[in-house]
Amino acid sequence: MEKSSVIISPSILSADFTRLGEELREVQEAGADWIHIDVMDGRFVPNITVGPMIVEAVKKVSTIPLDVHLMISDPDKYLDDFCRAGADILTVHPEATYHLHRTLTRIRELGMKAGAALNPSTGLGAIRHVAPDLDVAMIMTVNPGFGGQSFIETMMPKLRDLKSLLDESDLTVLIEIDGGVTPKNAGSLAREGAQAFVAGSAVFGNPPYREAIAKLRAAAEGQNEASLQPAIPGAR
Repeated sequence: MEKSSVIISPSILSADFTRLGEELREVQEAGADWIHIDVMDGRFVPNITVGPMIVEAVKKVSTIPLDVHLMISDPDKYLDDFCRAGADILTVHPEATYHLHRTLTRIRELGMKAGAALNPSTGLGAIRHVAPDLDVAMIMTVNPGFGGQSFIETMMPKLRDLKSLLDESDLTVLIEIDGGVTPKNAGSLAREGAQAFVAGSAVFGNPPYREAIAKLRAAAEGQNEASLQPAIPGAR
């Protein structure tokens, strides 16, 4: 079977935490490429979720990369903690750190892939000059903080502009979309350059998981025929 150019990263924010281990095993068996873990501190975003201990617990049952998204203030204090916990990809927000270049450099020094996430109101200028230091560029297509929100349609031009920016600079940076992803919009997102898709309720809220993941992948692959292979492990 040919390796897919699409990465599906189910977000455990929408999983049943009373049976999290089972949920993780089920989505992995269903074909997930990454596991997405949203870390929120109640300050940078209006919600509190999990920390390094949960990442460490997930790592014990995960056979695929952990895609850890830090929606927290002052993430630099915790980079080492999340590395020790088992994060494979660590994504931060430019607004949350004073020196984004230093933060990205440290993430890579620790052996993780470095990502930067852009909130809906954050422009591409926040990452333009550090793009060579990125492995992942994430566009938030909802306002961060809660799962189950609707996709913000005006983020489509932003995605298109990000793809152009990376192409013009000849950079191999994987574009990830987080928020409101469904089979209905996955194709359009892939056509504009998205390669990795965070899906919470679209997977965990739509069992059986194998069918939910297959629908997302098929929708995205239908518009992603270039077979772009990111330099990050995990795509099936």
